Parts: sequence; structure tokens; C-alpha cells
Amino acid sequence: MKALVLAGGTGSRLRPFTHTRAKQLLPIANRPVVHYALQAIADAGIEEVGVVVGGHGDAIRRAVGEGSAFGLRITYLHQPRPLGLAHAVTVARDFLGDDDFLLYLGDNHLEDGVTGFVRRATAERDAGRLLLTPVPDPTAFGVAEVDGEGIVRQLEEKPERPRSDLALVGVYAFTPAVHEAVRAISPSGRGELEITDAVQWMIDRGWRVRAETTTRPWRDTGSVDDLLEANRSVLDRMEGRVDGKVDPHSVLVGRVSIAEGAVVRGSRIVGPVVVGAGAVITDSHVGPYTAIGENCRIQDSAIEFSVLLQGASVEGAARIERSLIGREAVVAAAPRPLQAHRLIIGDHSKVQLIP
Repeated sequence: MKALVLAGGTGSRLRPFTHTRAKQLLPIANRPVVHYALQAIADAGIEEVGVVVGGHGDAIRRAVGEGSAFGLRITYLHQPRPLGLAHAVTVARDFLGDDDFLLYLGDNHLEDGVTGFVRRATAERDAGRLLLTPVPDPTAFGVAEVDGEGIVRQLEEKPERPRSDLALVGVYAFTPAVHEAVRAISPSGRGELEITDAVQWMIDRGWRVRAETTTRPWRDTGSVDDLLEANRSVLDRMEGRVDGKVDPHSVLVGRVSIAEGAVVRGSRIVGPVVVGAGAVITDSHVGPYTAIGENCRIQDSAIEFSVLLQGASVEGAARIERSLIGREAVVAAAPRPLQAHRLIIGDHSKVQLIP
């Protein structure tokens, strides 16, 4: 089995960050989101991976390389425009050949990986296999209707009246049969070739598509809130380690990971927290579930449940929480406005003004 990782797309819900980088490169616990996808694929025993890239393809290549860091062989496939998941499958047709394959959205984060899913897809070789999860608002997702034996009967893309609460997670397994389906479908109303339409085409022709349901944590990291929650989930499983310098006036509480080259002075850090190489934290409080990227600067500030990208600077901020701060961004306390005093003072009075 091969794998196809989708790392294109515009990331519109994460603008302005995605104006300058792919959403799959935004960090969770100081590692790009796509690294977690590739590691999950490698853990599942797959070795050959195609990565579909778009306008930020060069940055993806620099961040991922040829795959040896994950034990993978990676082939990059260019998708000129994001015209749908099924279109990405057509772009990868020559790479996929006649092999079964795992389709994995590169901005997904699954806490438990895909090892079991891949194993079952290989053992029970249906035309398609979908990973589903119950969600409180199915209207925002592709939704599957599944019978009592786990066979998918119908798919709908963002339905107004969902038939179930089971949303597509963004992990699929296919046999080569899917190539006929993606050739047969037409673009949807939004001008894209939808993978849900391709799967429904197979179902309508009597090909068996099976579903698996998971209730384990899953995030598509397509929004700031989802990215912060994925960061929290990863930090919850992190081990503490101090390779950088922490002065005797600082206090570390709980699981705190400080990379070599980072410096902490006169500060209190309450884990789980990860601090990247070259970061400097001075006279500050860093609270739980915070990831501080390489070469960041935090001074006279309090911050928690946030992600700071490489080179960000925070100074004089009384309290920051649930925030995503971009590369080389600067957050600083505003200067106090000049205060004017209006006085009506009687004869022989004495007034003292406090500066």
C-alpha cells in the first residue's frame, strides 16, 4: 500500500498566516502539522508516499525533504490549483499506479495515528474505507450514513439536514477502483471534484465501502482554535526535558521541555510547555499548553495556552492567552497616554499631582 498526503489548499480559515506559508507547516508543539501525518503513515508500515503540493510546494519540500527522517520515500506531485480531493487523486494517478493507497489530509492530526486503520484496510480489501467521527454540528462536514454492519450507504457534503452525526475525518483507504470513479464524476457546485461524489459513485454501482468510527481526539487544524487544541493534545503527552539554560531565579513546574540554546531568566514556567532553540524568556510567566518557537523573545509578560511561531517577540504584555502569534511578529505594551489635569483651584490652595 502507498500513501497520498494532500498538502496543497489555500487555508482560508487560517489567514493571514497562510498568505506566507502552507497551513500544513504551522506548528504543533514546535513541529509542522504535516510531520505528524508522515510519522503516522510511517508507523503504519507504509514506505512510499506521494505528497500533493500547491503554491507553497517549495516550502513543503524544505520542511519534509526526501522522507528519510521518517523512514519514507517521498515523491512530490504538483497540483496547479486546489480543485478538490478527487482532483488530487487524478494528479497522482501515475504515482499510484495499480496499488491500494491511503489518502490522508496533511493538516489532520489524529492522536492515535492510522496503524489499525491501515491494517484492517489491508486485511478486508473493500473498494473504499472511511474513517468517521461523531461531531456536534455535522452541517460543517462531509457526512456518512452507515448501516448496522458498517457499510456506507450514502454520503453528503455539508448537508443542511444531516442523516447522521458521523463526519468524514479526512483519512481514506482505496483500491485502484477509485480511479474509475474520479474519472466519472463532474465538478460540484463549487467547481471541485469531490471525493464524496467519487465514493458515492462507487456505492451506487454496488461496490462495497466500509466505515470505521473513532471517538479519539481528532483535529483538522484548519482554524486557530483547532490548532491550539491539537497543540494542547500533543503537549499533554510530552515528556519534560531541559537542555537549555535556566537560571536559579527561575521555577519550572510540571513537564517543561527547553531546547538546547534556549535561556530562561527570572521566570516561572508551568507545563506542559515546549520552548524552542534560541528562545529567551525573561521575568515572565509562561502557563500551560504553550509552544514557544525558535528564537522567540518573551520579557515582562504572562502568556498561556498559545503558540508563538519562530522569532516572535512579546514584551510588557500583562496577559495573553489562546493566541497564535506569527513569525517575527512583535507584541509590546502601548505607551501610556499623556494625562492632562483640568484644575479649578481657589486662592491659597496646595495641590500635589501624582505622576
